[in-house]
Amino acid sequence: MGSHRRLAPSGFDQGACVARLAVGVVSAAAAAFTAVPAQAAPFDDTRAEVDRLYAEAEKATEAYNQADERADALHGQVRRAQDRIARQQQSINSMREALGSLAGAQYRQGGLDPALALLFSDNPEDYLDKAAVLDRISVHHAGQLRDLQEAMRTLTQERAQAAERLGELEKSRQAVAAHKRTVEKKLAEARALLNALPYDERAAYDRASRSGRLDLPDLGGAVPASGRAAAAVAAARAALGKPYVWGAAGPGGFDCSGLMQWSYAQAGIAIPRTSQAQRVAGRQVPLSEARPGDLITYRDDASHVGMYMGNGQVIHAPYPGAPVRYDPVGMMPVAGVTRV
Repeated sequence: MGSHRRLAPSGFDQGACVARLAVGVVSAAAAAFTAVPAQAAPFDDTRAEVDRLYAEAEKATEAYNQADERADALHGQVRRAQDRIARQQQSINSMREALGSLAGAQYRQGGLDPALALLFSDNPEDYLDKAAVLDRISVHHAGQLRDLQEAMRTLTQERAQAAERLGELEKSRQAVAAHKRTVEKKLAEARALLNALPYDERAAYDRASRSGRLDLPDLGGAVPASGRAAAAVAAARAALGKPYVWGAAGPGGFDCSGLMQWSYAQAGIAIPRTSQAQRVAGRQVPLSEARPGDLITYRDDASHVGMYMGNGQVIHAPYPGAPVRYDPVGMMPVAGVTRV
């Protein structure tokens, strides 16, 4: 899933991440209200803790997305397996009915020893013709029995595999629920910390968290690497201002990887759901060669992702409370650049 929170600045000169902006805003506010310097330290500590909780929530969101994607895939496998089992069972039932009819006919015709039947037959030639037919029927009967046995073996295997997938599906659903609880816990802790701040400090944090741009910055003359990348860029721009919603992939809200997946889907391209998988969903290029539409993943674990737009800017879904927006590509440590 996408990561949606930011850590401390990466060291890039153009970083402009929440941490740096928050400190700048708070410093200005402190000067304006002649606050004592000692009051800055508790707010800085709170801001750092909130940033850490958001980063952990973002990682848990990625894990949630991955588990949810696996659960969806397993659900599809189980449904297809159940459909195959139903068709096989219907076929077996039909084979059993045919074999039952054939067995009844043979029993009715085969109650007399063949030698005696020939001896007492009014028409030995007619009997011999019937016996030849019955022999062919017996051979066909044996083939049908073999087909039935093979079908039943296949059905047993399908049922065992379906039961195994059902077990995996249940485990995956439990993992989804566990990751969801982790995300919600981290976000609740972050909200509680922010709500405990004095009004002025909370307002400063809110202003800093919304410091990215929603308007169109100067993106320079860079052009997308392909027509589909251009279409994805247009889709990402159309999402500007939409809210961050963890676990969401549009169109009303997004987490970071959800925004990337949705944007490329509008271009007719399917990419993976999580930022870690998106990191390897195409060709790796140097950051210096990034072009609009390239995916920029962040942190060593690729727990956040944005789309490069040109002139050192990305569009991304940052974290709860901050809408889809532009930010400098160096807002946090870059893990890789992927050209889809």
